Amino acid sequence: MTTPHRISHAQRVLPVTQSPRPRGVRDLIRSRPLISFFVFANALSWAAWLPYVLSEHGLGLWAFRFPDVLGSSQILGVLPGAYLGPIFSAFLVTAVVDGGKGLRTWVRRLWRWKVAPRWYAITLLGVPVGMLLTGLAFSGGQIAAPSVSALIAFVPILLFQMVTTGLAEEPGWRDFALPRLQFRFSPLKAAFILGPLWGAWHLPLFLTDWGGYPDASWTRPLVFLAFCVAFNIVMSWVFNRTGQSLPLSMLMHVGVNTFASVLWVEVFPSLDGELALVAMAAGAAVAAAALLIATRGRLGYAAPKTDRTSAEGSISAGTT
Repeated sequence: MTTPHRISHAQRVLPVTQSPRPRGVRDLIRSRPLISFFVFANALSWAAWLPYVLSEHGLGLWAFRFPDVLGSSQILGVLPGAYLGPIFSAFLVTAVVDGGKGLRTWVRRLWRWKVAPRWYAITLLGVPVGMLLTGLAFSGGQIAAPSVSALIAFVPILLFQMVTTGLAEEPGWRDFALPRLQFRFSPLKAAFILGPLWGAWHLPLFLTDWGGYPDASWTRPLVFLAFCVAFNIVMSWVFNRTGQSLPLSMLMHVGVNTFASVLWVEVFPSLDGELALVAMAAGAAVAAAALLIATRGRLGYAAPKTDRTSAEGSISAGTT
């Protein structure tokens, strides 16, 4: 009969330690969905924009020009990177973190057109009225009637911007990031976090003709960042008050872009590129300040009546 092996006291009380398993990319995304989204959105877009920045449309280090499509090289040079950034990153992180149920919630907001008619009036008319008033203030009252061709082109360009700029950006910034930021922080803090990040995403484009390079002054990116911070507050209010309707956010976003690119110089010929952007930033700041005062910083936000594990306000909404 063999003698049983005696186990020492140290062997009995000390557990066998195992080296921790390395965390995979999926685990990192699940634990930090917001950070993952912002990293992916910037990395993917900036990588896709690099050829445009290096080309003759930008720094001129690459002797190549992107062909014009619909009169603009930015369709091929800028738009693919825009699609690859916010909307694709939002889709990717939502799929990893929330699965199919989360994706359905995310997509439903993309089709939330059914809102009170007054919000269509606020979105479609409020932006042009606000920009007209701002333009009057900064142009010294010098105003001209827009050409017939500009008026005819306005609606088609607005619709085109809906499926390009609006669709590329808003499902990421407003549909994915804003609800999670507001769930984690206050609406005011969320607005001041998202605004600079939204603006910073555009920064490489200021090294191209998109941002007026090489003729634009060094202050233009700073003014643009200020505009994004202020206008994001306005967009957050519209997003919250319309029951998180992405189409209305898209309309407001592209409404500014379309008016600025189609009618701004037509109506206010004395406003050049630099002064026009300053005027837009100032107008957005006035609107943002008025909304912050009127809503006491709540920006129309109502916390979801769900716990942190529900579909609308999942645990991912409370992590950064």
